[in-house]
Amino acid sequence: MPALFETTTIKDLTLANRFVRSSTSEGMAEENGACSRQLSDFTVQLAEGGVGLIITGHAYVSRDGQTVYRQIGIYDDELIPGLAAMAEAVHEAGGKLAVQLGHAGCHADPDLTGRTVIGPSTMKGDGMPNCREMTGEDCRMVVEAFGKAAARARQAGFDGVQIRAAHGYLLSQFLSPFYNKRKDQYGGSLENRARLLLEVVQSVRANGGDGFPVIVKINSEDFVSGGLTLDEMLQVASLLETAGIDAIELSGGTRYSGDYTPVRLGRFDTENMEVYYRDAARKFKKISRLPLMLVGGIRSYSVAERIVTEGIADYVSMCRPLIREPALINRWKSGDISKSKCLSDNLCFRRGGAPRPLECAAEKRRGEA
Repeated sequence: MPALFETTTIKDLTLANRFVRSSTSEGMAEENGACSRQLSDFTVQLAEGGVGLIITGHAYVSRDGQTVYRQIGIYDDELIPGLAAMAEAVHEAGGKLAVQLGHAGCHADPDLTGRTVIGPSTMKGDGMPNCREMTGEDCRMVVEAFGKAAARARQAGFDGVQIRAAHGYLLSQFLSPFYNKRKDQYGGSLENRARLLLEVVQSVRANGGDGFPVIVKINSEDFVSGGLTLDEMLQVASLLETAGIDAIELSGGTRYSGDYTPVRLGRFDTENMEVYYRDAARKFKKISRLPLMLVGGIRSYSVAERIVTEGIADYVSMCRPLIREPALINRWKSGDISKSKCLSDNLCFRRGGAPRPLECAAEKRRGEA
């Protein structure tokens, strides 16, 4: 049995292979964040395509945490039936499903939320978001919102949750001195900047219950001047391991990271151009026993195989390749191990000013030909 298709476990969750669909904003929920039939069908496609663990798009845990139109929500009990229907459909297709819990912080969209934008600190400068610095009570409410969202995920039948602390969203903002200029117990030292994340982990664990896997997605580094560094990431990973989480997914970058954003443009003409965070993953594995999911620039089967067999990471996460080919994993399993067809042009994310669902532009052109 190839290493990529071994059966593994995370906490009490058994996975059929080592492939993970990394969280991707689908733009397919209802306007209030409820799970639509379109979103459920899209997710089922990934399960039928052989993905071992599917992680949903960023589900906002409170109304003020929404960042894009038709983003999935998990902020209210009224959303549980739609979430439960999606989880059941994925399970019927043989898949496993975790929901990513998040809050956009200072990158929330007030036109969508109708609420004041909040973040760790007031941002200053051209191109910076306009937000109010969070109070201690705001922090307490965020921690509570994540915990309640985890309880809803468990009630809806999800197989686990992922906490989003990457890409310059709220928990990532607190970790990053680029965003976090606070002088209280949530700012300054790395221990203080990690405090909100650790409080969220504790709340999610308490509300999700025993045996319910908790994964955290963090940046390998922010790739901005004054941002979270690789060495700080390793310290945060150690804190998370002590806190009892079950796995980490490693990514990197923010919207201010220039060419080093999480979804980079460019073709991967040779295999050595793949895997953005290989070195960071190697350093992570030296200091942590936590299962590691690695995302970023993985396009070739042979590269994915080496990631696992060389001990760089335990799971291979992908995003854009599965937009182009939802059945990519089954294709590789069948013996056709040619490279992913993804062009990494990011046209799947460009909605042209008018809201539209996530889709591969190349596949759409083929369908219209």
